Amino acid sequence: MIMLLVMIGVIFIGFPISFTLLFLGLTFGYFSFGETVFELAYFQTIGMMKTELLAAVPLFIFMGYITEQAGLMERLFTAFRIMLAPVRGALFAVVILTAAVFAMATGIVGAAVTVLGIMASPIMIKTGYDAKLSAGAITAGGTLGILIPPSVMLIVMGPVLGVPVTDLYAAAFGPGFLLAGLYLAYLLGRSFFNPKLGPPVPKEERVHSVGKILYEVAIGVVPLFALIAATLGSILAGLATPTEAAAVGALGATLLALAYRRFTIGGIKQAVLNTTATSSMVLLLAVTSNVFGAVFARLGSANWITQWMLALPLSPTVMLIMVVALIFVLGWPFEWPAIVLVFVPIFYPVVVALKFDMVWFGALVAVTLQTAFLSPPVAMSAYYLKQVVKEWSLGTIYKGMFEFMILQCIAIGMIVAFPEIATYLPNKLREAANAVRVEAPAEGDTGMGAYTTEGSYEDQLRDALREERAEEAGKKNAEEEKAGGDDLEKGDMKPRGETKPQ
Repeated sequence: MIMLLVMIGVIFIGFPISFTLLFLGLTFGYFSFGETVFELAYFQTIGMMKTELLAAVPLFIFMGYITEQAGLMERLFTAFRIMLAPVRGALFAVVILTAAVFAMATGIVGAAVTVLGIMASPIMIKTGYDAKLSAGAITAGGTLGILIPPSVMLIVMGPVLGVPVTDLYAAAFGPGFLLAGLYLAYLLGRSFFNPKLGPPVPKEERVHSVGKILYEVAIGVVPLFALIAATLGSILAGLATPTEAAAVGALGATLLALAYRRFTIGGIKQAVLNTTATSSMVLLLAVTSNVFGAVFARLGSANWITQWMLALPLSPTVMLIMVVALIFVLGWPFEWPAIVLVFVPIFYPVVVALKFDMVWFGALVAVTLQTAFLSPPVAMSAYYLKQVVKEWSLGTIYKGMFEFMILQCIAIGMIVAFPEIATYLPNKLREAANAVRVEAPAEGDTGMGAYTTEGSYEDQLRDALREERAEEAGKKNAEEEKAGGDDLEKGDMKPRGETKPQ
């Protein structure tokens, strides 16, 4: 427990999280286990390096930066603005829709908030949109990238919770679209009853040509949806692993940058540098938190915390709310990598003991951590926006974000009350995967080509094949046992007095 308290205190002082975790893990481990701690750190590091799934982290981040440089977000914003121009609160809706769609092509937050601020804020200020609502819409919409797949956070969270990333991706769509829907309903509702908050686009600035509108949709929306289908579609359909899909997405984003003539040597260099910096931060923290967690567990601290929490006279639901509240509070001073890699593993045994669905819990944690991007004093989204919109003070931005924090809390309550919001899609995909049709292979043909599937994941297919072979082996063993029993019965039918001739 001292180890955990020292870690929190040192990080609050301002020391880098990764080096703090490594130093404390090796120091406490050396005084407890001796030189064995170095062997433990070595094997934990090697084990982390062998995790193929983590290779998707830099690929998805690179895809996000290239997509940003390709100008896809600007084209998407323009297309939605032209289509929704006559609607009250049109720019609010454009910001949320652009953020939600762009989130499915990036998985990062900083770039989305920054680009939305650059594109939307000048128009909002010019047309007289309410500053607080505008700032809240941009920051809240930009944070959808941490939740809606291909979220980098969900890739990191999957191994921590011991669940497939494909299931977490499927589970995150419901809460992500729920939040986007709440944002839209709130913004459009307030604009409808008070048009001064968000007036329609002036008539003289609207595009009335149907051909022009279709052209903007074709070049601004269709290519991005094709990229999303190639990445997320292949993952959810079981055609590719997240790492393979991330590679396809990075290549697709690069081709779109070339097609839009936005591919430059300077741009690709900056994207590589940004990708390296972000990926290094996440992966270094993954290694050091793994070492810290291994020492923490061997000292028995994790078991002590689990037993203490389970001994509290609280119902499982109340206990879960307490865990979520702790994660929410931790989100104020810490960013998501520290919470997912350090604190979630501490709460993991408690949630397992309470027998909650870990996929659902992962989606709940993701929504809670998204709220952390909107909660002061850290609230990185506020600083991202302030850097590009000098006209809005931090106070104005914070006030706008607070309104959307309330919507976030409502969404968390709905996910707790109605778990199907998160579990419906993964359950449907799992049912489809379990409906595997296995045709009898030709004699001597044991290859995978002899089997056909419908909407199944690769691992589900392998499981089905194993089950079939196990059933065949079981039938064969049963026949052998039956044959042996018949022989035994025949032997028992001999006369008792009969003896073998001498």
